[in-house]
Amino acid sequence: MDTTLVTAMSGVLGSLVGGSASVATAWVTQRTLNKRELVREELRRRETLYGEFINESAKLVMDAFAHTLEKPETLLPLYALLNRIRLSASDPVLAEAEHLLARITEQYFSTNLTVEEMRQLARSEDPDPLKAFGEACRVELKSMRGRV
Repeated sequence: MDTTLVTAMSGVLGSLVGGSASVATAWVTQRTLNKRELVREELRRRETLYGEFINESAKLVMDAFAHTLEKPETLLPLYALLNRIRLSASDPVLAEAEHLLARITEQYFSTNLTVEEMRQLARSEDPDPLKAFGEACRVELKSMRGRV
Protein backbone atom coordinates (compact mmCIF):
# COMPACT_ATOMS: atom_id res chain seq x y z
CA MET A 1 0.00 0.00 0.00
CA ASP A 2 1.20 3.49 -0.80
CA THR A 3 2.43 5.46 2.22
CA THR A 4 0.77 8.61 0.88
CA LEU A 5 -2.58 6.84 0.84
CA VAL A 6 -2.07 5.53 4.40
CA THR A 7 -1.14 9.02 5.61
CA ALA A 8 -4.18 10.56 3.91
CA MET A 9 -6.51 7.88 5.30
CA SER A 10 -5.10 8.37 8.82
CA GLY A 11 -5.69 12.10 8.57
CA VAL A 12 -9.26 11.66 7.37
CA LEU A 13 -10.07 9.05 10.02
CA GLY A 14 -8.48 11.17 12.76
CA SER A 15 -10.54 14.18 11.71
CA LEU A 16 -13.68 12.06 11.57
CA VAL A 17 -13.15 10.66 15.08
CA GLY A 18 -12.28 14.08 16.49
CA GLY A 19 -15.30 15.69 14.86
CA SER A 20 -17.60 12.92 16.08
CA ALA A 21 -16.35 13.36 19.63
CA SER A 22 -17.03 17.10 19.46
CA VAL A 23 -20.54 16.54 18.13
CA ALA A 24 -21.28 13.91 20.77
CA THR A 25 -19.99 16.16 23.56
CA ALA A 26 -22.07 19.11 22.33
CA TRP A 27 -25.17 16.92 22.09
CA VAL A 28 -24.77 15.52 25.62
CA THR A 29 -24.11 19.00 27.03
CA GLN A 30 -27.16 20.49 25.30
CA ARG A 31 -29.37 17.64 26.42
CA THR A 32 -28.24 18.05 30.04
CA LEU A 33 -28.84 21.80 29.91
CA ASN A 34 -32.32 21.29 28.44
CA LYS A 35 -33.20 18.77 31.14
CA ARG A 36 -31.97 21.13 33.88
CA GLU A 37 -33.99 24.00 32.43
CA LEU A 38 -37.12 21.84 32.36
CA VAL A 39 -36.62 20.90 36.01
CA ARG A 40 -36.04 24.56 36.95
CA GLU A 41 -39.22 25.61 35.13
CA GLU A 42 -41.23 22.86 36.84
CA LEU A 43 -39.78 23.96 40.18
CA ARG A 44 -40.84 27.58 39.59
CA ARG A 45 -44.31 26.47 38.48
CA ARG A 46 -44.85 24.35 41.59
CA GLU A 47 -43.52 27.05 43.92
CA THR A 48 -46.03 29.48 42.42
CA LEU A 49 -48.90 26.97 42.63
CA TYR A 50 -48.13 26.01 46.23
CA GLY A 51 -47.80 29.68 47.16
CA GLU A 52 -51.24 30.40 45.68
CA PHE A 53 -52.71 27.49 47.61
CA ILE A 54 -51.12 28.70 50.86
CA ASN A 55 -52.41 32.26 50.33
CA GLU A 56 -55.95 31.13 49.60
CA SER A 57 -55.92 28.61 52.45
CA ALA A 58 -54.69 31.20 54.95
CA LYS A 59 -57.55 33.55 54.03
CA LEU A 60 -60.12 30.79 54.30
CA VAL A 61 -58.77 29.42 57.60
CA MET A 62 -59.16 32.81 59.22
CA ASP A 63 -62.58 33.29 57.65
CA ALA A 64 -63.71 29.84 58.82
CA PHE A 65 -62.75 30.66 62.41
CA ALA A 66 -65.14 33.62 62.48
CA HIS A 67 -67.88 32.69 59.99
CA THR A 68 -70.01 29.80 58.86
CA LEU A 69 -70.14 28.87 55.20
CA GLU A 70 -72.83 31.13 53.79
CA LYS A 71 -71.82 30.79 50.14
CA PRO A 72 -70.35 27.45 49.02
CA GLU A 73 -68.56 29.19 46.16
CA THR A 74 -66.23 30.62 48.81
CA LEU A 75 -64.36 27.30 48.64
CA LEU A 76 -64.27 27.15 44.84
CA PRO A 77 -60.83 28.81 44.36
CA LEU A 78 -59.30 26.41 46.87
CA TYR A 79 -60.84 23.39 45.14
CA ALA A 80 -59.50 24.67 41.80
CA LEU A 81 -56.01 25.01 43.25
CA LEU A 82 -56.25 21.56 44.84
CA ASN A 83 -57.04 20.02 41.49
CA ARG A 84 -54.13 21.84 39.87
CA ILE A 85 -51.92 20.43 42.64
CA ARG A 86 -53.36 16.99 41.94
CA LEU A 87 -51.99 17.18 38.37
CA SER A 88 -48.33 17.39 39.32
CA ALA A 89 -47.64 17.16 43.05
CA SER A 90 -46.20 14.23 44.93
CA ASP A 91 -48.54 12.06 47.00
CA PRO A 92 -47.46 13.60 50.35
CA VAL A 93 -48.11 17.16 49.10
CA LEU A 94 -51.49 16.16 47.68
CA ALA A 95 -52.46 14.37 50.90
CA GLU A 96 -51.60 17.44 53.00
CA ALA A 97 -53.49 19.74 50.62
CA GLU A 98 -56.58 17.50 50.84
CA HIS A 99 -56.23 17.35 54.63
CA LEU A 100 -56.01 21.14 54.85
CA LEU A 101 -59.09 21.61 52.67
CA ALA A 102 -61.01 19.10 54.82
CA ARG A 103 -59.93 20.98 57.95
CA ILE A 104 -61.10 24.31 56.52
CA THR A 105 -64.41 22.83 55.42
CA GLU A 106 -64.93 21.24 58.83
CA GLN A 107 -64.20 24.55 60.55
CA TYR A 108 -66.79 26.32 58.40
CA PHE A 109 -69.42 23.85 59.64
CA SER A 110 -68.32 24.18 63.29
CA THR A 111 -69.26 26.93 65.66
CA ASN A 112 -67.43 30.22 65.26
CA LEU A 113 -64.47 30.76 67.56
CA THR A 114 -64.52 33.53 70.10
CA VAL A 115 -61.58 35.89 70.48
CA GLU A 116 -60.52 33.98 73.59
CA GLU A 117 -60.66 30.64 71.73
CA MET A 118 -58.54 32.13 68.93
CA ARG A 119 -56.01 33.34 71.51
CA GLN A 120 -55.84 29.85 73.03
CA LEU A 121 -55.44 28.32 69.58
CA ALA A 122 -52.61 30.74 68.77
CA ARG A 123 -50.83 29.74 71.99
CA SER A 124 -51.34 26.01 71.51
CA GLU A 125 -48.55 23.63 70.51
CA ASP A 126 -49.74 23.47 66.89
CA PRO A 127 -51.21 26.86 66.04
CA ASP A 128 -50.40 26.76 62.32
CA PRO A 129 -52.91 24.75 60.28
CA LEU A 130 -50.82 25.29 57.13
CA LYS A 131 -47.55 23.98 58.57
CA ALA A 132 -47.85 20.34 57.46
CA PHE A 133 -48.67 21.38 53.90
CA GLY A 134 -45.76 23.81 53.80
CA GLU A 135 -43.35 21.20 55.12
CA ALA A 136 -44.49 18.62 52.55
CA CYS A 137 -43.95 21.22 49.82
CA ARG A 138 -40.50 22.08 51.15
CA VAL A 139 -39.44 18.40 51.08
CA GLU A 140 -40.72 17.95 47.54
CA LEU A 141 -39.11 21.14 46.23
CA LYS A 142 -35.82 20.28 47.96
CA SER A 143 -35.74 16.89 46.25
CA MET A 144 -36.41 18.59 42.90
CA ARG A 145 -33.56 21.06 43.49
CA GLY A 146 -31.27 18.06 43.97
CA ARG A 147 -31.94 17.12 40.35
CA VAL A 148 -30.87 20.50 38.99
